[in-house]
Amino acid sequence: MYLFLKSAHIISFVAWMAGLLYLPRLFVYHSEENFNTKIYKKFSLMEKRLLKLIMNPAMISTWIFGIALAFYNLNSNIFSLWFILKLILVIILSAFHGFLSICRKNFINNSNTKSSFFYRIINEIPTVILIFVVLLVVFKPTL
Repeated sequence: MYLFLKSAHIISFVAWMAGLLYLPRLFVYHSEENFNTKIYKKFSLMEKRLLKLIMNPAMISTWIFGIALAFYNLNSNIFSLWFILKLILVIILSAFHGFLSICRKNFINNSNTKSSFFYRIINEIPTVILIFVVLLVVFKPTL
């Protein structure tokens, strides 16, 4: 059962990360389009599908399988430094996910005020967090 949970957690996380990396990139191009054009509306549809059909289920399943793994290994991991740091980073990723959802709603309402440069910068946030999460999981630092 443990290996199934671990595999499902990794698969979910990879799908979620793919969305977290791709959605801000869509915003870069979307922010460069004029309101009410075909391309603007196409970006809105692409972003909606990515968020609702891939990212939201992937984030939820990442959390579910991660919590299941934590309970499965309750005695060994739950209070370790690497686990607490990883949990903090996943909470930050979840908040970033929420921020991207707000950005998408701003595009839908034609009220986006952010530039393509802003979205290019925030596009790097998930990559940096991913690096730290992987390092924490691989090296499992202790105090």
